[in-house]
Amino acid sequence: MAKKQFKAESKRLLEMMINSIYTQKEIFLRELISNASDAIDKIYYKALTDDQLVFNKEDYYVKVTADKANRTLTITDTGLGMTQEDLENNLGIIAKSGSLAFKKDNEAKDGHNIIGQFGVGFYSAFMVADVVKVTSKALGSEEAYRWESTGADGYTIEPCEKDSVGTEIVLHIKPNTEDDQYDEYLEKYRLKSIIKKYSDFIRYPIKMDIQGQRPKEGVENEFEEYQEEQVVNSMVPIWRKNKNELTEEDYEKFYAEKRYGFDKPLKHIHISADGAIVYQSILFIPENTPFDYYTKEYEKGLELYSNGVLIMNKCSDLLPDYFSFVKGMVDSEDLSLNISREMLQHDRQLKLIAKNIKNKIKAQLQSLLKDEREQYEKFYTAFGRQLKFGVYNEYGMHKEDLQDLLMFYSSKEKKLVTLDEYVSRMPEDQKYIYYASGESIERIDKLPQTEIVTDKGYEILYFTDDIDEFAIKMIMTYKEKEFKNVSSGDLGIEADEKDAAAESEEKDNKDLFEQMKTVLAGKVSNVKASKRLKTHPVCLSTEGELTIEMEKILKSMPNGQDVKADKVLEINVNHEVFQSLKSAFEKDQEKLSLYTNLLYNQALLIEGLSVQDPVEFTNDICKIMV
Repeated sequence: MAKKQFKAESKRLLEMMINSIYTQKEIFLRELISNASDAIDKIYYKALTDDQLVFNKEDYYVKVTADKANRTLTITDTGLGMTQEDLENNLGIIAKSGSLAFKKDNEAKDGHNIIGQFGVGFYSAFMVADVVKVTSKALGSEEAYRWESTGADGYTIEPCEKDSVGTEIVLHIKPNTEDDQYDEYLEKYRLKSIIKKYSDFIRYPIKMDIQGQRPKEGVENEFEEYQEEQVVNSMVPIWRKNKNELTEEDYEKFYAEKRYGFDKPLKHIHISADGAIVYQSILFIPENTPFDYYTKEYEKGLELYSNGVLIMNKCSDLLPDYFSFVKGMVDSEDLSLNISREMLQHDRQLKLIAKNIKNKIKAQLQSLLKDEREQYEKFYTAFGRQLKFGVYNEYGMHKEDLQDLLMFYSSKEKKLVTLDEYVSRMPEDQKYIYYASGESIERIDKLPQTEIVTDKGYEILYFTDDIDEFAIKMIMTYKEKEFKNVSSGDLGIEADEKDAAAESEEKDNKDLFEQMKTVLAGKVSNVKASKRLKTHPVCLSTEGELTIEMEKILKSMPNGQDVKADKVLEINVNHEVFQSLKSAFEKDQEKLSLYTNLLYNQALLIEGLSVQDPVEFTNDICKIMV
């Protein structure tokens, strides 16, 4: 029989279909099974208007059969089948989809959604096969036809024998090469895993002959091989079931089966949206942080399905970065897919789904915070850092979405509190939301700078994450209250008698402080009498936006930014040490320099900063001991 050429602009088009459109060869099985499912759907559509046709779902299936000896893989369906004309039009013209045409003709009818809309999925078979044979018998036809091709050089169509309605596709699998092991597409376990991955929720049974072992009847300790036909796909996805039918165990089982994590989900969100865009989704908030979560290797995203067929393993566009810990899936028929169905066109539908998902996650977290505080704190311990990164990133663009979800340890409550809880109990005379930064709660508890704030009875938030202060700088104000570091120069606390005494001492000892400033030239921007210290002799405060903790964090980064906070050395004029300083200033300038350096290094150590010259520091200590 004469070979016909494909009715396309050039053979190059088919070569592109085979070699360039799909990123993974295993996709071919997804495409062929989807086409088989469409063929069964077409009978369902016809049954809606044809009283003579009864659609009994149990009679319809797709079967996958591997024959290692002959290197063939066969996909059989009990669908509508194709006439000679259908084979000519649908397989002889590249990028003409019979499914798309059928869908357009039946748009007004209720029923299943047709998956294949591009007419190129079938040709993915040539990625793994050097010969493809399609034998088909159409519903209502007495004739059957076989379409055969070896690829871009064309195809033949001839009459043949076929007993039942439907289509059988036989792929002759290519021999192995150095780069590709095509044998894997003849292994049943591999085929089953591909089906489970991409086509698990095709609505019709996908059958395979599976081998197993069983005890021999009447013989002890002996087993025999047997083979039986099994359905390898789940068919009805959990997300299409009524929520009222599902239990917590059902969601946990789905979470485990999809390998979203080794933990149990803390919460799930089941969405069935039927509005501007129709989609179903199941989202999970994990209990624990994945081991690679804060590494470059971690890949965020939700599984994306189109009509139950997996399109993408990780669709990152569906989640904002600050909710990247969320696991789950989305299934929609409204997405605009590209020709290979592996990627999305960035369109309005996708943005609408992403926006809705973001709002659902936020609402779930707010509900958890309000109604299940212990569970929320458990979540926050695992992923609170990510929320704070979300506030900081993109110049605070998302702070309105996230600020009410943040929590910090409270000096008064001795537990995590929200910003709203802090502000709600602020005394009327308190101007700022006060916070202190440090490596741990224990270290912050001992900071000298907190004394004046706690003396006033004001609550202090403890910032122990390196991102905390950077995030707060982006929020700037919460409910019209500014944030203030307890180490800041101006704490906004009204002066009292103690402050007046400090100011008086500073004026009276102006030359002393100037001399100390000279000794510490290049290390501090000023030396002054402290209004915040009560029992400690010395501390460091800062001027400007950059704090000491921010300096430490920036310096620890890989690029080692050479940044410095404007440090001020504050002296407690009511401490015995100050009398020693005055005495040294009057009698012994060398001793004044010694005391000044010791106090400065002491202040550095309190802040967790490195002493620039440890040897000199220890020598200075020795000098005051002899």
